[in-house]
Amino acid sequence: MKTKGSLYLLTISFVSTIGGFLFGYDTAIISGCNTFLQTHYNLSAAMLGWVVSSALLGTIAGCVVSGIITDRIGRKNALIVAAACLTLSAIGSMLPPQFLGNIDHTHWISSSETFSFSFLIVFRVIGGIGVGITSVVAPIYISELTQPEKRGKFVSIYQLSITLGILLAFLVDWIVLNNAGDAAGVITNEASGLFSWLFVSEIWRGMFGTEIPIATLFLVLLVFSPKSPRWLVAQGRNNEALGIMERLNGKEEAKAQMAEINEMVNEETGGFKELMKPFMRLPLLIGILLPMFSHLSGIAAIMYFAPNILNESFQNVESSFLGAVLVGVVNSAFTFVAILNIEKFGRRKLLLVGVTGAFLSLTGVGLLFTIGSNLVIIPLLCYVASFAFSFGPVTWVIISEIFPTRIRGLAASIGSFSLMVTGFFITLTNPVFIKTIAPGGTFFLYGILTLPAIWFIWKFVPETKGKTLEQIEKYWREKKW
Repeated sequence: MKTKGSLYLLTISFVSTIGGFLFGYDTAIISGCNTFLQTHYNLSAAMLGWVVSSALLGTIAGCVVSGIITDRIGRKNALIVAAACLTLSAIGSMLPPQFLGNIDHTHWISSSETFSFSFLIVFRVIGGIGVGITSVVAPIYISELTQPEKRGKFVSIYQLSITLGILLAFLVDWIVLNNAGDAAGVITNEASGLFSWLFVSEIWRGMFGTEIPIATLFLVLLVFSPKSPRWLVAQGRNNEALGIMERLNGKEEAKAQMAEINEMVNEETGGFKELMKPFMRLPLLIGILLPMFSHLSGIAAIMYFAPNILNESFQNVESSFLGAVLVGVVNSAFTFVAILNIEKFGRRKLLLVGVTGAFLSLTGVGLLFTIGSNLVIIPLLCYVASFAFSFGPVTWVIISEIFPTRIRGLAASIGSFSLMVTGFFITLTNPVFIKTIAPGGTFFLYGILTLPAIWFIWKFVPETKGKTLEQIEKYWREKKW
């Protein structure tokens, strides 16, 4: 029974983390589009930052929406809304109206450059809404289905899916670029086939379009996934909840867990009233500041602009894209380090070691950029590795487990809102910083911004490994931390 339950949970986790995969894929796929979008729409550094960060603006809206819908319509239905947004965005981002090339024989509708650009921004924002909802709901959904001794590993799978999405996107960008050859991004007035339009002359369209089948698969598989048993209990639907928990953990353990869940849920009031209670002050502070600190280290800018940043060192487009692929490989590999060790060493130790490593690595990147070395990629990869086994997965794990059931969606949405707002400003300003204070100054700044995080984690973040969600809530209430 345990084996069947574990397989069932693994299947559910796989489905929900496709959303994380899309998050990572969308983050990185535009990194290959940047140069071509900049030429196609004649973008300044500030406008390039806007087109890239517009998706993060959508994620901010998605976090706000998720706080409203997650506790009301449930985790599963919220994820379905997110999947619909991601699918629509992938299609829309591939098909902004055409305004260059052979307009007499268009493959799609034509318009002015301004309308085409606005069309792209709108669909980027819609995709961001889907990512924002997923970033809140997927870790909660997984944590509410998982036993305490496995929760850290399974929630970390969500972060792993993000890193794998990033890696695949970097690979796809590189493959599409190599397939297009010297003709990539070269638009002429001559008639061309649909494939050539999407993957050669306006190559960024094809890069965006590769997201469509993944988003569609996510939407279809979610229909067959179960609802969160803890959410069902909060809605008074105990029989449904018990059936799901029995399938996951067996009858005896399911009954024991149901009793514990009911005890805690009955003490909860829900909404902002619950969130503002004195015992929730420290968890709320952790839920806001930890995500903010993670993005102040500059990870979003590195993932969105990896080829651009590396090109400052390599001065070669193909080498920059290969370097971006290597960033994706290291990111995925070291997320496995977190998955294998998060229950052994705990959340707190991984954070302290990883964030300290991030500070040292970012300082090294800034130094090597300043002296003009082409070895920048070495400390940059060290930073990505440090982030991947600490800030990356552990932030999501902690956010998903430190809040009571009735307000878990609301509280997690506030934490994710903090993360997305910070990521938006970091991404928006990165091209401007690179141009004004140079790459060296930009990375020194990111390094300095990690220092407060080390102090905050040491002082305030507790260890939660091995505890049930109800035990964590009880400890906050009894002030035993």
